[in-house]
Amino acid sequence: MKIGINVRNFGPGTDPGTLRSWAQTVEGLGFDLLMVSDHIAITPDVAERYPAPFYEPFTTLSWLAGLTTRVRLGTTVLIAPYRHPLLTARMAVNLDQLSGGRLVLGVGVGWARQEFAALGIPFERRGRLTDDHLRDIRAAWADTTSYGSRRIPVWVGGNSDAGLRRAVRLGDAWHPLRSTMPWLREAAVRLKASADEQDLPVPALSPRIALKLTEAPVTGPQRLVGEGTIDQIMDDLDQLRLLGAETVVLDPYNGDPRETYHPQTDWQALATVAAHLYPSLTSTEQT
Repeated sequence: MKIGINVRNFGPGTDPGTLRSWAQTVEGLGFDLLMVSDHIAITPDVAERYPAPFYEPFTTLSWLAGLTTRVRLGTTVLIAPYRHPLLTARMAVNLDQLSGGRLVLGVGVGWARQEFAALGIPFERRGRLTDDHLRDIRAAWADTTSYGSRRIPVWVGGNSDAGLRRAVRLGDAWHPLRSTMPWLREAAVRLKASADEQDLPVPALSPRIALKLTEAPVTGPQRLVGEGTIDQIMDDLDQLRLLGAETVVLDPYNGDPRETYHPQTDWQALATVAAHLYPSLTSTEQT
């Protein structure tokens, strides 16, 4: 099972130097995947959660590709209706080529009504637009004369039933975000049922979970996967492996923009997880 990290490409404490350090930390600790999120118009509804500066994902990942050599690069998630599908197809292929085949394209429908309005895109049609865009992107990639022969994995985000069905129809993986373990177990059953109903293969399970390291155990039915002591987090990863997850993305952002001023706290949490995941790598670096 591969382990990825959701890197904050936004917020008042984020700048190019911080992004560089994030990339070097994620790759240096041995993680497999570095992902960033997507917003274009930082309208009030977006700014409340993800304030400026907000570094555009394709631009940012292209730059980070030149600063790294091994770690894969992805979006969690690119809001599909915000860009013309042929533009997305072209940028994704170029980034994949320039990075040596390291791109994972995570996509979603979006949620910020004011941002949709600022971009002149009908919010009510975002689901259908996402479906159409994904079909158009795949059709463009099939044109090997213009795009070359590329096989970029597409992860479809969204915790709703619509998102789950979209992943079966149009994705290589389903990418649900921040949930409890009972919810994920039940959702994995629904994912297979949806695939069987549509007579299609079951997409891979690639969830994004919390990373909130605590000294004392966290209990109760609302505990998120990835929240608690290091033993709880490692047990969560074991449970996800048994559930069939191919990749798990750890998300250290807990919703307070002030966190962006203190990335060192998250880097220490990542180092703690890495020491348990990759003990031989950690001990080698220490000698």
